[in-house]
Amino acid sequence: MSVPAWFEVILRSITALIVLFFITKFLGRKQITQLTLFEYIIAITIGSIVAEISTGIEKNFLYGIYSLLVWSLLPLGILFLSLKSKKFRDFIDGTPKVIIKEGKIQEDTLTKEKYTVDDLTELLRKKNAFNLADVEFAVLEPNGDLNVLLKKENQPITPKDIQLQVAPEKEAKTVISEGQILDEVLGETVFNRAWLKAELEKLNVALDNVYIGQIDSYGKLTVDIYDDKIQLPNSQERALLLATLKKCQADLELFTLATESKPAQEMYKLNAKRIENMVNRIKPFLVE
Repeated sequence: MSVPAWFEVILRSITALIVLFFITKFLGRKQITQLTLFEYIIAITIGSIVAEISTGIEKNFLYGIYSLLVWSLLPLGILFLSLKSKKFRDFIDGTPKVIIKEGKIQEDTLTKEKYTVDDLTELLRKKNAFNLADVEFAVLEPNGDLNVLLKKENQPITPKDIQLQVAPEKEAKTVISEGQILDEVLGETVFNRAWLKAELEKLNVALDNVYIGQIDSYGKLTVDIYDDKIQLPNSQERALLLATLKKCQADLELFTLATESKPAQEMYKLNAKRIENMVNRIKPFLVE
């Protein structure tokens, strides 16, 4: 009894999909996310073979599987040789090309890589570099991605630039998920259920209305609720802290004017200045 053509196509497609799934899993995630030129060719060829296996019912099914295995295992051999020889790796994968050097476009390199000025500006915009004059270096990677280094004066200011020491940033802990408190994760923090419920009361939010709740490295609870129409109040703790520090500074300055003692004036003045410097340093972290 002969198998209907449509049924054979279904069987071939399912079998090819299963084989391709295990081959792709074996080859690794890089084959999906970081395709080089060679890997791109391999992917296209494998796709064509799978399509032929699925619909070419007049041809031998096993021949297609053999071809699929050869084209899938070939990258492993190439990878092995690439690990052993840098010259071979550079030949197969290519090397990074400097497109902009010291603020100047390298026209010869750009032309050699078959890129136009429009292509370059498009890649720069993807890196939030909308002005060529802001770019110091730009390197075109073998996978086609463009990495950009802005000029020093155009780079964002970091705490290190202003000699500000900050506490290390830690990942936010998800302590509430779909209305349920995750006690195991909460136990990794210094907080407990009582604190968590008190914070929810400040936000006027019921636990079962919380889709996700996270505690950041500063101990602030941020929640996303099911009912998006409800506007959550902003936390005022940092603003209150900033206001308290400014009040302390103002009080010390007032004490300076109120006393006639020179030593006391110097002490009040010195500490008021210290608080002012501290406020200026931590203000970016207290203003939300």
